[in-house]
Amino acid sequence: MTDLRVWYAGRSLREKRLILVMLVLLAVTIVWAGIVRPVRDGLDAARDRHARAVVRLGEVQRQVAMVKAIQRGRPRTPEGAIADAVRARADEAGFALSSLEPDGDRVRIAIATAKPGALLGWIAALEADGLLVDASSITGNGDGTVAATLTLKGREA
Repeated sequence: MTDLRVWYAGRSLREKRLILVMLVLLAVTIVWAGIVRPVRDGLDAARDRHARAVVRLGEVQRQVAMVKAIQRGRPRTPEGAIADAVRARADEAGFALSSLEPDGDRVRIAIATAKPGALLGWIAALEADGLLVDASSITGNGDGTVAATLTLKGREA
Protein backbone atom coordinates (compact mmCIF):
# COMPACT_ATOMS: atom_id res chain seq x y z
CA MET A 1 0.00 0.00 0.00
CA THR A 2 2.88 2.36 0.72
CA ASP A 3 4.29 1.68 -2.75
CA LEU A 4 0.96 2.82 -4.20
CA ARG A 5 1.04 6.03 -2.10
CA VAL A 6 4.60 6.75 -3.19
CA TRP A 7 3.64 6.14 -6.81
CA TYR A 8 0.55 8.41 -6.48
CA ALA A 9 2.56 11.16 -4.72
CA GLY A 10 5.02 11.12 -7.60
CA ARG A 11 2.30 12.09 -10.10
CA SER A 12 1.58 15.61 -11.24
CA LEU A 13 -1.60 17.42 -10.16
CA ARG A 14 -3.19 16.83 -13.55
CA GLU A 15 -2.38 13.08 -13.44
CA LYS A 16 -3.74 12.83 -9.88
CA ARG A 17 -7.03 14.40 -11.01
CA LEU A 18 -7.27 12.06 -14.01
CA ILE A 19 -6.62 9.05 -11.77
CA LEU A 20 -9.33 10.18 -9.30
CA VAL A 21 -11.79 10.74 -12.18
CA MET A 22 -10.90 7.31 -13.53
CA LEU A 23 -11.46 5.67 -10.10
CA VAL A 24 -14.81 7.48 -9.68
CA LEU A 25 -15.91 6.35 -13.14
CA LEU A 26 -14.76 2.80 -12.32
CA ALA A 27 -16.79 2.86 -9.09
CA VAL A 28 -19.87 4.19 -10.92
CA THR A 29 -19.49 1.51 -13.58
CA ILE A 30 -19.16 -1.23 -10.98
CA VAL A 31 -22.21 0.03 -9.08
CA TRP A 32 -24.17 0.34 -12.33
CA ALA A 33 -23.17 -3.06 -13.74
CA GLY A 34 -23.11 -4.92 -10.43
CA ILE A 35 -26.10 -3.48 -8.59
CA VAL A 36 -28.41 -1.15 -10.51
CA ARG A 37 -28.69 -3.10 -13.75
CA PRO A 38 -29.27 -6.56 -12.17
CA VAL A 39 -31.85 -5.12 -9.78
CA ARG A 40 -33.63 -3.35 -12.64
CA ASP A 41 -33.58 -6.50 -14.77
CA GLY A 42 -34.88 -8.53 -11.82
CA LEU A 43 -37.72 -6.07 -11.25
CA ASP A 44 -38.64 -6.17 -14.95
CA ALA A 45 -38.66 -9.96 -14.88
CA ALA A 46 -40.78 -9.94 -11.70
CA ARG A 47 -43.27 -7.55 -13.33
CA ASP A 48 -43.49 -9.81 -16.39
CA ARG A 49 -44.02 -12.91 -14.23
CA HIS A 50 -46.66 -11.09 -12.22
CA ALA A 51 -48.50 -10.00 -15.37
CA ARG A 52 -48.46 -13.57 -16.71
CA ALA A 53 -49.65 -14.91 -13.33
CA VAL A 54 -52.53 -12.42 -13.29
CA VAL A 55 -53.57 -13.56 -16.78
CA ARG A 56 -53.32 -17.23 -15.75
CA LEU A 57 -55.34 -16.51 -12.61
CA GLY A 58 -58.06 -14.89 -14.70
CA GLU A 59 -58.14 -17.86 -17.06
CA VAL A 60 -58.32 -20.35 -14.19
CA GLN A 61 -61.08 -18.37 -12.49
CA ARG A 62 -63.02 -18.32 -15.76
CA GLN A 63 -62.57 -22.08 -16.16
CA VAL A 64 -63.65 -22.69 -12.55
CA ALA A 65 -66.76 -20.60 -13.14
CA MET A 66 -67.51 -22.66 -16.27
CA VAL A 67 -67.06 -25.93 -14.37
CA LYS A 68 -69.30 -24.70 -11.55
CA ALA A 69 -71.94 -23.70 -14.09
CA ILE A 70 -71.75 -27.16 -15.65
CA GLN A 71 -71.98 -28.79 -12.21
CA ARG A 72 -75.04 -26.72 -11.32
CA GLY A 73 -76.73 -27.80 -14.53
CA ARG A 74 -75.69 -31.44 -14.60
CA PRO A 75 -78.29 -34.06 -13.81
CA ARG A 76 -78.06 -36.17 -10.70
CA THR A 77 -78.15 -39.94 -10.55
CA PRO A 78 -81.76 -41.16 -10.69
CA GLU A 79 -83.42 -41.92 -7.37
CA GLY A 80 -83.63 -45.57 -6.37
CA ALA A 81 -81.70 -48.48 -7.76
CA ILE A 82 -79.70 -47.89 -10.92
CA ALA A 83 -80.74 -51.31 -12.22
CA ASP A 84 -84.43 -50.34 -12.07
CA ALA A 85 -83.76 -47.04 -13.85
CA VAL A 86 -81.75 -48.76 -16.61
CA ARG A 87 -84.39 -51.48 -17.07
CA ALA A 88 -87.16 -48.85 -17.32
CA ARG A 89 -85.23 -46.74 -19.82
CA ALA A 90 -84.32 -49.78 -21.94
CA ASP A 91 -88.02 -50.77 -22.06
CA GLU A 92 -89.00 -47.19 -23.03
CA ALA A 93 -86.44 -47.22 -25.86
CA GLY A 94 -87.50 -50.69 -27.05
CA PHE A 95 -84.29 -52.55 -26.21
CA ALA A 96 -84.52 -56.12 -24.94
CA LEU A 97 -81.92 -56.66 -22.24
CA SER A 98 -80.43 -60.12 -22.46
CA SER A 99 -78.85 -59.67 -19.01
CA LEU A 100 -78.83 -57.13 -16.21
CA GLU A 101 -76.43 -57.69 -13.29
CA PRO A 102 -76.25 -55.17 -10.43
CA ASP A 103 -72.70 -54.82 -9.07
CA GLY A 104 -72.66 -52.42 -6.11
CA ASP A 105 -72.95 -48.91 -7.53
CA ARG A 106 -72.64 -50.22 -11.10
CA VAL A 107 -74.88 -52.26 -13.42
CA ARG A 108 -73.71 -54.56 -16.21
CA ILE A 109 -76.16 -55.00 -19.06
CA ALA A 110 -76.09 -56.88 -22.32
CA ILE A 111 -78.18 -56.15 -25.39
CA ALA A 112 -78.12 -58.88 -28.03
CA THR A 113 -79.55 -56.90 -30.97
CA ALA A 114 -79.87 -53.16 -31.53
CA LYS A 115 -79.55 -50.66 -34.35
CA PRO A 116 -76.25 -48.78 -33.88
CA GLY A 117 -77.73 -45.28 -34.18
CA ALA A 118 -80.56 -46.02 -31.78
CA LEU A 119 -78.19 -47.62 -29.25
CA LEU A 120 -75.76 -44.69 -29.28
CA GLY A 121 -78.65 -42.23 -28.99
CA TRP A 122 -79.98 -44.17 -26.02
CA ILE A 123 -76.54 -44.15 -24.38
CA ALA A 124 -76.31 -40.38 -24.90
CA ALA A 125 -79.74 -39.95 -23.32
CA LEU A 126 -78.65 -42.06 -20.33
CA GLU A 127 -75.60 -39.86 -19.84
CA ALA A 128 -77.75 -36.74 -20.11
CA ASP A 129 -79.97 -38.19 -17.37
CA GLY A 130 -77.05 -38.86 -15.00
CA LEU A 131 -76.12 -42.46 -15.83
CA LEU A 132 -72.57 -42.76 -17.14
CA VAL A 133 -71.00 -45.53 -19.21
CA ASP A 134 -68.07 -46.91 -17.26
CA ALA A 135 -67.14 -49.57 -19.82
CA SER A 136 -68.60 -50.69 -23.13
CA SER A 137 -68.11 -53.32 -25.76
CA ILE A 138 -70.08 -53.04 -28.99
CA THR A 139 -69.66 -55.62 -31.74
CA GLY A 140 -71.34 -55.98 -35.10
CA ASN A 141 -73.74 -58.88 -35.66
CA GLY A 142 -73.23 -58.91 -39.43
CA ASP A 143 -76.83 -58.07 -40.25
CA GLY A 144 -76.70 -54.29 -39.67
CA THR A 145 -77.28 -54.62 -35.93
CA VAL A 146 -74.89 -54.65 -33.01
CA ALA A 147 -74.54 -56.46 -29.71
CA ALA A 148 -73.51 -54.40 -26.72
CA THR A 149 -72.22 -55.05 -23.25
CA LEU A 150 -72.24 -51.96 -21.05
CA THR A 151 -71.28 -51.17 -17.48
CA LEU A 152 -73.22 -48.18 -16.22
CA LYS A 153 -72.75 -46.16 -13.06
CA GLY A 154 -74.44 -43.18 -11.48
CA ARG A 155 -72.92 -39.73 -11.64
CA GLU A 156 -71.34 -38.78 -8.31
CA ALA A 157 -73.00 -35.82 -6.61
